[in-house]
Amino acid sequence: MSAIVRSVLSDDIAQAVLSREEVARYLLGADGTPSDQARERIEAYLDELRTTQRYSIYKALKHPLYPILRKIDRIGEHTAAVKDAARSGRIVYASNHRSHTDYLAEPLVLDEAGIRPPIIAAGINLFGGPLGLLHRHVTGAIPIRRNVRDPAYLITLKAYVAELLRRHDFFFYPEGGRSYSGELKSPKTGLFHAALQAEQPGMVFVPTAVAYDLVLEDFVLARQRIKRSQRPFSRELAEMVRYAVGYRSRAIVTFGTPIPADSVDAGSRRAVLDLAHAVMAQIGRLQKVVPTAVVAAGMRPSITRGDLRSRADAIIETLAAWGANLGVQSGRDALDAGIEPLALRGIIVVDGDRLRVRDRNVLRYYARSLDHALAPRSSRTH
Repeated sequence: MSAIVRSVLSDDIAQAVLSREEVARYLLGADGTPSDQARERIEAYLDELRTTQRYSIYKALKHPLYPILRKIDRIGEHTAAVKDAARSGRIVYASNHRSHTDYLAEPLVLDEAGIRPPIIAAGINLFGGPLGLLHRHVTGAIPIRRNVRDPAYLITLKAYVAELLRRHDFFFYPEGGRSYSGELKSPKTGLFHAALQAEQPGMVFVPTAVAYDLVLEDFVLARQRIKRSQRPFSRELAEMVRYAVGYRSRAIVTFGTPIPADSVDAGSRRAVLDLAHAVMAQIGRLQKVVPTAVVAAGMRPSITRGDLRSRADAIIETLAAWGANLGVQSGRDALDAGIEPLALRGIIVVDGDRLRVRDRNVLRYYARSLDHALAPRSSRTH
């Protein structure tokens, strides 16, 4: 028996996965795959998913990552309700996905609030190099292959998450990857269904929203807008380092009202889909409305401060009526706090009393973060 297989079989979660009914059916050739091939594929995927979380050195994450983390001020909102939920049972956090820094900022907000850190679902592209070792052996992240149709993988992943939840809390991003356009994306249901399969008594889903004044890789994302292919993370990291020069931002992480899992029928596709949309709707309202987003939504190719302030006031009024989580209360405040970061980032240019757009794509990226709350969109086109 190979070293890989031995390592898989020595893992208690892997053993539990292999014993699950849906996995056993697949191993017996339910889809026509020969049993030995089915087992080989599942064991290979299990080995890929294996992870370790070392809570005793979790806080030490801040030190090797200090060059990035020192540029981001972490702020947690409504952590008390999460603490209460953690005392009662398992938690599944579902968050929007803005940046690669989400993986660093959000778990540390939980840790700083005295809440046990969850296992994180991260794209498999993040598991190369030193950061991959950190994810696999410290934070306890599991690699996710997105858009894979292989039944063996989907069965293994769902079973692994279900068994993982018997031992740990879980944190994932329903949109899949980061939003390249800036707007909230529709949720995918696979990991919702996997979590529900755990059938953990008292388990809850906690909608979680992260917002930044500036996203570290904004230029990288906005230039592409639609993800066409998976680029090596080493290349993305090099670009992020480039745009980190002069970068400073807040990461505002807001937690919503826990949704009991036992109120959802895991066997109903409609019920799981309704849960996913309900969570994303909460995330949309929880996502902090930051000054840079308001300024971006109100900008025109060329506009005076007075006109921009009026437009920002109207945007904030609309957002308040919708029930948004406002981080700014007036157009004046939005301009006072939002213009300088965008100008220093090279997104807009300040020319006396007039402001001009320098990078239209990046400006739109920030404006689209409010798309889910502002309508009709035609009234906001640049």
